[in-house]
Amino acid sequence: MPTLTDVVQQTLEQFVDGIVAAFPRLLSGVIFLLLAAALIHVVLWGVRGILRRAAKGQELYVQFGTTVVAVFLWFGAILTFLTVVGLTEIAAALGTASGFLALGVSYALSGMIADAVAGIYLLRDPDFNPGDRISVGDTEGTVKEIELRKTRFHVKGDTVVRANAEVEKKWTKREEVEDVGTE
Repeated sequence: MPTLTDVVQQTLEQFVDGIVAAFPRLLSGVIFLLLAAALIHVVLWGVRGILRRAAKGQELYVQFGTTVVAVFLWFGAILTFLTVVGLTEIAAALGTASGFLALGVSYALSGMIADAVAGIYLLRDPDFNPGDRISVGDTEGTVKEIELRKTRFHVKGDTVVRANAEVEKKWTKREEVEDVGTE
């Protein structure tokens, strides 16, 4: 019958042997993460530059787009890291679970996403700019600001806020008229 000392010694030897056996995979994983971090940094720099030109100085859109791309890139890098170090089952489980989570989140945020995409279209439209007189449905006023999810209008001294998806669907540019009480 083995003594307590024998059991502890055997356990420590197995633990050290496991670490020694896993060291090459861990080293490969760390090297992969360092290379992935450098590549992700370069890709995000490029994405940020492209979005700055596309969003015409709307830093909120640039930050939003860059964050979305960064999340996808880092998630892919982490799943690949897990595969490199030999944890393929965990990587597969995380990939599957995150797919279902992403599906639920995208469904829950579909209205917000629609507003953000419509905001990008409104920002890029040369006929829709702050200062323009616009009518949307029963609202007619001057565009104050176009934001990520909503557009603000100045209407007879008040500020009216509309969701970008609602505005982008059907708006009409009106002839420029001096708005009484415009700030």
